[in-house]
This record gives sequence, C-alpha cells and structure tokens, in this order.
Amino acid sequence: MPRKKSGFPYEVHPTPMKGKDGRNIVYARPARGYKLDIKALDKYCSENYQTRDGELEFVLSQFLKGAAELMARGYRVETPIGSFVPKLGLRREITDADEVENSDVMLVGVDYNPGKIWNKAIEGWLYDGFLRVDNPNVQQLMQDTERLEQALRECLKQDYVTARSFARHANLTLYSARKQLEAWTKGENPKLMKSKIGKTDIYTEI
Repeated sequence: MPRKKSGFPYEVHPTPMKGKDGRNIVYARPARGYKLDIKALDKYCSENYQTRDGELEFVLSQFLKGAAELMARGYRVETPIGSFVPKLGLRREITDADEVENSDVMLVGVDYNPGKIWNKAIEGWLYDGFLRVDNPNVQQLMQDTERLEQALRECLKQDYVTARSFARHANLTLYSARKQLEAWTKGENPKLMKSKIGKTDIYTEI
C-alpha cells in the first residue's frame, strides 16, 4: 500500500482565472488514482497499528449508529477527529418566527468541522515533502476536438455518456468533462441531449 516513490503526490491544473501575466492561474491538488476504501484502511491499520482485522470497520459502523442517534436528539458530537453537528432547515419560506411549526423543520445534513486536528496529524508524516505527478495539460486536451470526439464515440458505445465516463476516456478532470458535454448540448446543431437517471446526468446522441 505505501507508494514506491516518497512524497505527497500532487497534480497541477489551470483555473479559469487570469494572473498578472494574462495566463491562467494554476492550483495544486492531490493526484488522481490514490484512493482507499474502509476495507483497505482497515487492513492497513491491522498490519501497521496493531488493530484486529475488521476492527476499524466495526468501530466506525457502531460510531455511525451511536452518533446518529444522539444527533437525532439534538446533540453536537465532539470527537478526537472533529465535531459533528446536525444541520436544520425549514421546508418553506417564513418571516415570522412565531409561525414556525414542528412540521416545518427538516434535517438538511451534518456539518463536520475538523478544526486543525487533521493538519497536525498529516503534517507529522510529510517529512518526505511533496512529489509532483505528471498530469495532462487539460487546456490542450480541450482544444483537441478530434480526440474529444473520439472519446465521445467510445463512450456512446453504451448508448449514453456520463461526465465521469467521458472524463476517464478523454483523460480530463470531471469539471472539464462536464463543461465539454454541456457545450455539446447547446448551439444550433447540438450533438447531445441531456437527461437524468436518478441523480446522474446522462447525455445521449441526437
């Protein structure tokens, strides 16, 4: 699981904003492809931190049950990895506080505030510094219309395309992939029609 090369792997990408020299300002972000699920994390901890196999996954599932029950009772849950606070909203627009009824209130989600805990914990492992990973120039890729259309044809072999599948075939970021797909739905002669399957936007050929 540990990487062969040392250092925090990162990529550099351009933003839409221009700098003083007229060129796009760039930003750094963690490299794509470095992703673990809870099972992999559980295995890593059992191999390196003396936890029992499956223990971390079990503890987290129990934490979710207990914390959810307590937050449903209005508690803010403070933990060593940050605080969890239930976030509420109203189902309708109300300007008079006296008009708010119990049925108007809804759960919007949970706010998580890690504070500086993760910064301190992660910084303690950054003795190897950062390691830049080569990533494609998205602007150049977006200008290569022939390559983009080839990627689209590959995706459409399954009758529809999503931003995620197009990003993978065209080697784009998810943002750029979605931007290009949206562009193909506009104009006098659009290539694609946008619709939804559940919560996912899908694009089909016109």
